[in-house]
Amino acid sequence: MTRERVLRIGVLTWLTTVWVLLWGNVSAANILGGLAVGLLIMWLLPLPRVAVEGRVHLLSLVQLVWWITFYAGQSSVQVAWLAVRPGPPPVTGVLRCKLGIKSDLVLTLCVDVLNLIPGTMVIEVDQARRAVYVHVLDVGTTKAVDQFYRTVRQLERLFIASFERDSDWQPSPWHLRDYEYHEQGREDRA
Repeated sequence: MTRERVLRIGVLTWLTTVWVLLWGNVSAANILGGLAVGLLIMWLLPLPRVAVEGRVHLLSLVQLVWWITFYAGQSSVQVAWLAVRPGPPPVTGVLRCKLGIKSDLVLTLCVDVLNLIPGTMVIEVDQARRAVYVHVLDVGTTKAVDQFYRTVRQLERLFIASFERDSDWQPSPWHLRDYEYHEQGREDRA
């Protein structure tokens, strides 16, 4: 069974599960209806191919999930404190982080996680330079800025360890083609 077929079965299973949950009870009719609707959606609205260029490492993925949960909880407490503490509102700002993540898929996952952490919001992604611009709620002290950069570096290391170790990395032909296309467009504009 190919990776693409496993992915399609997973998507169909997810769509069927959502259909059954929307109806509120598990019955043969709801499951068959969910399968029919899922197949129709997959046929009418096919997802574009996404290059998968590495492998999933489960132990690292468990660590990643743990740290995401920890950072989300820690940030929630910090945001709550900033909201109720006496004094002026915190100093906000936009910080740039250059990431060593190679895959567009993993970069997207990292951006999603950064957006889930309270007090941060990614406002721009520079795909070619692998840089993200993040609005941070508290940049009033060097300690707060350093803490933000430590969090991003830790998440970056965990994403690389979970999905794109050098030993497993196989660049997709799409990845190289998109890079060459982008570079050619840059030369034409110059």
